[in-house]
Amino acid sequence: MTDGFITDWPVSERFPHYTRANAGEVMGDPVSPLGWTFSWEGAMVNGLRDGWIRGGTHEMADFDAEHPETFAMFGGRFYINLASCRMQGVRNPAVTVEQLDMAFFGDHPDVPPYVPHPDDEKPHLVEKIDANTAWVMSATEWPEILEDKANAQALRESRGDLTTYSDAELIARARSTRPTLHHLFEQHTVSGSSSAIGPGILGAVGEAIGDTSIPMKLLAGIGDVDSALPSYALWAMSRKIRASDDLTALFDGGVEGLLDRLAASDAPDAADLAGDWADFIAEFGSRGPNEWDIYADSWETRPELALAALDRVRHQADDESPHLRHDAVARQREQVTEEVRAKVADNAELAGMVEGALVAGNMMAFRERTKTTIVKVVHEGRMVFRELGRRHAEAGNIADANHIFMLLEKELDDFVADPASFGDTLAQRAADYAALWELEPPFIIKDGQVPPLGEWERVAEVGADAAGAGTVIAGVSGSPGTARGTARVVLDP
Repeated sequence: MTDGFITDWPVSERFPHYTRANAGEVMGDPVSPLGWTFSWEGAMVNGLRDGWIRGGTHEMADFDAEHPETFAMFGGRFYINLASCRMQGVRNPAVTVEQLDMAFFGDHPDVPPYVPHPDDEKPHLVEKIDANTAWVMSATEWPEILEDKANAQALRESRGDLTTYSDAELIARARSTRPTLHHLFEQHTVSGSSSAIGPGILGAVGEAIGDTSIPMKLLAGIGDVDSALPSYALWAMSRKIRASDDLTALFDGGVEGLLDRLAASDAPDAADLAGDWADFIAEFGSRGPNEWDIYADSWETRPELALAALDRVRHQADDESPHLRHDAVARQREQVTEEVRAKVADNAELAGMVEGALVAGNMMAFRERTKTTIVKVVHEGRMVFRELGRRHAEAGNIADANHIFMLLEKELDDFVADPASFGDTLAQRAADYAALWELEPPFIIKDGQVPPLGEWERVAEVGADAAGAGTVIAGVSGSPGTARGTARVVLDP
């Protein structure tokens, strides 16, 4: 095995620390060469850069022109530049590096200590940071991201039949999304970075009044969260299945081949559900377990992913409705909000902090909206390249349709001009890429020291002590209260 992978970046001398914290949740698997060089390099990577600049914590002089210190790629794995991210704690008067590190790592022992650099402190940025915070604490609406959402849906509706496109037309359609990805990730960065402001302020209020659980209680159940919409659509379909003997029988036959059986059925209920499913895929087909990489399957490319969820939801009773759950959480939030307001009524400073934080909580919904919008645009690139791979695999130019994702963005034009000449190269890259899945990436890279791939632990060698009855597993809180029940561990990815 070589020391690195074809997409790896050079390390930054200015900001030499990197982490998989948060990055592993975005793209946990090795990232395909085309996924990285097409969707991320020069597009979403620069969107993060510009989002940080817009929020005031960075300026263009902080970044390398070719490899901006935002995200990075080592061993085919996705990393966040920790050292650059820490500038949010250095330059924002409301946040410290220690608080930022705690949010990222908890008490992880391998976190490199913060060592000040002469260019870290930039007092002239504070005014812009404060202006962004003031906007976050007063913005109840963000019309631009509604426009972004509409534009993404229009892009989806403009797709048409990709099999009728020429190779050049496919590439042109895909490339037309890159400026949009840049813009959308800037929007997502602003909302994502700002979504911590509300919980942070409420955390301080909670400390003051002796209830540290109030951030989650006051911000739970925020309405109009786009990422919840697929669950509502699945629920509506599941109720139709429960009410129909014909549909129940079709689903009892298993998920495999279900859509074919649904299409072949002459039951009126089947035609109705098939229409609902088509609408669901048109609206939410971009979603999936690894939706940020165009190589990965989505609900449209592998419907069984969503059908399996629908198959489970149909067994739930009506009182398990996500609408009912959301309404219950929202009612609890309203009740706790009034209780907290009463507790701080005699303290004007705390009362003002509560009201500002509640408005700032809108950023959590905005963050989800910007994410779902980006993913929809990423998916249009995915569908283009799947068609390109399909036709050239059928023509015998490449050994497998998925080998198209082993290309680099800069090779696309040469591939279209002479696809057969890439066959062996892409097959070798696919083998190298497959080998990356057997490796466990370092969680933290310190001082720019990236271990060669031959020194990375193999997944089979990574072990852990089995937990016994009564074991307490501690983590960063994400939901207040105590839950008791059967834990299910999914062993099959």
